[in-house]
Amino acid sequence: MPGGGRTLRRRTSELWRAWPLPPVTGEVRRVVFVDDIHLAGKAVVPVARSEEYVLGWYVARSESSAAHRALMARIAPPDVVVTDGGSGFQKARGEVWPGTRVQRCAPHAFEQVKRYATTRPRTQAGVDLCALAKAPLTVSTSEQAAAWAASHAEWCSTHEGPVKARNSLTALVRSGQLFTCVDPGLVGRLGPLPAASNAVESLNAQLRAMLREHRDLSPERRVKAVRWWCCMHAGSPLPAAETPRATPTDAGIAKEMRLASYGDGARLGPQKWGDGLAWEELHRSTPWRRDWD
Repeated sequence: MPGGGRTLRRRTSELWRAWPLPPVTGEVRRVVFVDDIHLAGKAVVPVARSEEYVLGWYVARSESSAAHRALMARIAPPDVVVTDGGSGFQKARGEVWPGTRVQRCAPHAFEQVKRYATTRPRTQAGVDLCALAKAPLTVSTSEQAAAWAASHAEWCSTHEGPVKARNSLTALVRSGQLFTCVDPGLVGRLGPLPAASNAVESLNAQLRAMLREHRDLSPERRVKAVRWWCCMHAGSPLPAAETPRATPTDAGIAKEMRLASYGDGARLGPQKWGDGLAWEELHRSTPWRRDWD
């Protein structure tokens, strides 16, 4: 912007004090995509979305089950959740969405096998395994899935390595999460389900592009930038004039933290905004202003 963007910073200065909250919706989605975006090793933001909108987000220290539980608790259980299988997700899904089927993102499964077997396997067994792991990317029917399972069983009966790559693929076969997208009981009249988390990956790509453009932001503002971006791409956002008034602010969270620390021990207000990261690890208790950056 002309003038170094000072007009924009002046007009948006009040928004930096707010912490947008994800919407609560009772609408049941057929498919929900879940993935995590990391913020320079200081935080992780699990994000859930449908094929059209952002459904929820949560700020945490790591990809823990507690973070995923908090994310999923605000969203109605879908029929199928597509995920890259990050740590903590499976436990949270079993507790919050026990009836939801899991579709492991096929490209992520292939990348994991390729990471263990390397991009240029030295043995024929490794070459065959990489080809086998890539095949699910093109599976679109239950018959093709059955044929792939037979090929996998044949490979396992005639080869022993590479061990880690083999085990990662075998674990997906045993869990039944590799071909949920073509399960006849789920496909029905609505057609095949997605086998990849491309929808949420495209979201994360846009988020990362935004963060690269503003890489001089402080950790606190990087978290807020992600939250505001998700808020503005949610399926049922509040009117623009209502959003700032309906979101917690720095001052409000500071008050809740004081009440939780020194007041009634049963008050758990701050936990609904995060797991302590958003305030305790991104702020310092000093009288000096820190909002000029």
